Amino acid sequence: MSDVLMPGLYIVATPIGNLGDLSPRAAEVLANAALVAVEDTRVTAGLFRHIGTKRPMIAYHDHNADRVRPGLVERMGREAVALVSDAGTPLISDPGYKLVRDARAAGHLVVTIPGPCAAIAALTLAGLPTDRFLFLGFLPAKAGAKAEAIAEVASVRATLVLYESGPRLAATLSALAKELGDREAAVTREITKKFEEAVTGTLTVLADRYADSPPRGEIVVVVAPPGEAPPANIEDADAALAEALTRLPASKAAAEVAKKFNLDRRELYARAMELKD
Repeated sequence: MSDVLMPGLYIVATPIGNLGDLSPRAAEVLANAALVAVEDTRVTAGLFRHIGTKRPMIAYHDHNADRVRPGLVERMGREAVALVSDAGTPLISDPGYKLVRDARAAGHLVVTIPGPCAAIAALTLAGLPTDRFLFLGFLPAKAGAKAEAIAEVASVRATLVLYESGPRLAATLSALAKELGDREAAVTREITKKFEEAVTGTLTVLADRYADSPPRGEIVVVVAPPGEAPPANIEDADAALAEALTRLPASKAAAEVAKKFNLDRRELYARAMELKD
């Protein structure tokens, strides 16, 4: 890569713990950017000390993003502006997407320098299905809103990944168990650091484990997808079919119930004709 970066926005992933995970490309971009937008200047200053350089920084976070963003977009037209979070990949659980959106709208170059991400790293440690997963970020703090958010994804046939803090971990695990059932799960913490761990078990077992001893460090919870749906109860299907026949022709009633219960439509149509007789 040339020492002179083209004007635009450079999205730079930084280590989530172990500074050795900073890629050479990320280090080079950070060393040559005209300006680096950061969550916390103190955190990123430590990263600059690690790579042996100093660059101008500007704070960009939830509380000032709307005010700072126009100036950053203007500078991208003539200089290279890098975006980092305190740890991991920017835009994952932070407001960076609005900066990308506005940079693209202004016609600026947008480049990503991929690297560490706690959610993906936790998936690799958990030993749970990874072919399909849903990232939830942080759940709401209040119990009612948290339960509602969990209920919304209860039927999603995918592994769930979420961030949580130590003091709230046990309550969140209990809420997950109540809304999702006692699924297999993993609590991963301090990923890439000296005390990295992934503790596995059912949600209730994990909730009990951390009830009186909340862990320290950055935490990612990974929850297994729901198990196979139980076979349809033929009595329930018959009741649904009888109800559907009061408002639909036999063919449409059979199609509706077949979709709801994952049953064969032709068999249900035959059953519908029997019920009508």
